[in-house]
Amino acid sequence: MTNDDYVEGKLPEFPKSFWTDSTDLPEFPKLDHDISVNAVIVGGGITGITTAYLLANKGLKVAIIEADRLLNGTTGNTTAKITAQHDIIYDELITNMGKSKARLYYEASIEALNFIKETIDQLQIDCDFSTQDAYIYSTTEEYEQKLQTEAKAYEKLNINGELVDSIPFDIKIKNALIMRNQAQFHPLKYLKQLVQNITEKGGLIFENTVAVNVETETRPTVLTRDGGRVTGDYVLACSHFPFYEGLGLYSGKMYADRSYVLAAKTKSKFPGGMYISADQPTRSLRSVTINGEEMVLIVGEGHKTGQSNNTMKHYGALETFGREVLGIESIPYRWSAQDLTTLDKVPYIGPVTAGQPKILIATGYRKWGMSNGTAAALLLCDTVLGKENKFQKLFNPSRFYINPSLKNFFVENGDVVKHLIKGKLEITNLNPNLLPNDEGAVISINGERKGAYKDKEGTLHIVDTTCTHVGCEVEWNCAERTWDCPCHGSRFSYTGEVVEGPAEKPLQKYDFKMIENLTSEDSGY
Repeated sequence: MTNDDYVEGKLPEFPKSFWTDSTDLPEFPKLDHDISVNAVIVGGGITGITTAYLLANKGLKVAIIEADRLLNGTTGNTTAKITAQHDIIYDELITNMGKSKARLYYEASIEALNFIKETIDQLQIDCDFSTQDAYIYSTTEEYEQKLQTEAKAYEKLNINGELVDSIPFDIKIKNALIMRNQAQFHPLKYLKQLVQNITEKGGLIFENTVAVNVETETRPTVLTRDGGRVTGDYVLACSHFPFYEGLGLYSGKMYADRSYVLAAKTKSKFPGGMYISADQPTRSLRSVTINGEEMVLIVGEGHKTGQSNNTMKHYGALETFGREVLGIESIPYRWSAQDLTTLDKVPYIGPVTAGQPKILIATGYRKWGMSNGTAAALLLCDTVLGKENKFQKLFNPSRFYINPSLKNFFVENGDVVKHLIKGKLEITNLNPNLLPNDEGAVISINGERKGAYKDKEGTLHIVDTTCTHVGCEVEWNCAERTWDCPCHGSRFSYTGEVVEGPAEKPLQKYDFKMIENLTSEDSGY
């Protein structure tokens, strides 16, 4: 698409991340035999790769197991801000956890930022790293007051911040809170160099290898779908949603939220900085260099996965915002991503349960995965090496705060029950043969709920709509051409293959019964 080709409302036909499209990553084999290592790392995103890098450089033998390709999940679809300004969070942390833990949360993110910067300098990585001030701004009186309260939290925690009454855009704001000296980068260029270092140190990497369960012996063993077994002193689940829950009930302690990204060449020059709205729907802006030209990532429109009736409208809303604020000349990329939020908004990093200290998890980054994912890797590395880490209690997955954890536990699980029942009761008489090409919908065949997608050539693809995680009913995502689960965020291709967990098994072509998953030996639930 050239500048002259831009037509309002005409977005790229298919979603594609700029980060993945601009990075040539090496390919790795599928695991086809049994191996034994010091640390088994499941998940090839920023947490898994950074952890493997740290441990390999300490002389440990590590193996990364990735269900798809490296960096093809949340990390490959991030907005790549490296910051400790995670929306309005610090006043809430002080209220719910206390001042000392709120300060620790900030320190963990700053240490992650410094680690990334130092690693880039040490390895001389060309990844478009730049220091930027981060802004969160309000457009309503309600959020103006919340930012004033958050600014007071910054003062209590000795965070370098400042309230201002304007930002360099044509946006009428009430106020904005700045956090100085944060950063942005090209995450895959950075992580590609870490991958090279891991392999040079003897680390093993396997792609297209799905981990499904753990045998909890003296040395835990990861079981894979196709039979390969990986035994280690530690198993580290860095797979977005833990592939192994170990009775930790993580399906009931997190929810998945999607957001959308446009990469746009704008008429107005970007003024520098990274920006996010406090108000909803979220609007986020940062610069990015694409093919030597400065462009802008326009981000936002978050919603719970599987709970939007028209996902393309979110891209359209971002386009409208970008056109009004900066003007648009072209939109070469669009993509979306999702992340998980915990009951108290702080990631779960550490032993999956109190009784399983050799099986560690890292999850629940709330869309701030560059800093939280790196902080997780630093903590996981210390845990494996037996070193004390001041962040262990803060991120301990077994923690539980009566307020807000108990309230949110019932709210989120009530939402799951609502969608579980709603999906089971939904009836449709839509004839799949009447579907236009390149459209999908829920249909009924012999009284059974099914999903239908007719591709561009007119071929019809039918799947059972019962999610293979805990049995909720998936919904059609027209923007990504996927079936998305509104309960825990699992996503499937139009042919039924798993795109994103926690589901491990594809949608079936026959009538799926949840008991089949619960009684299966190759399940981590």
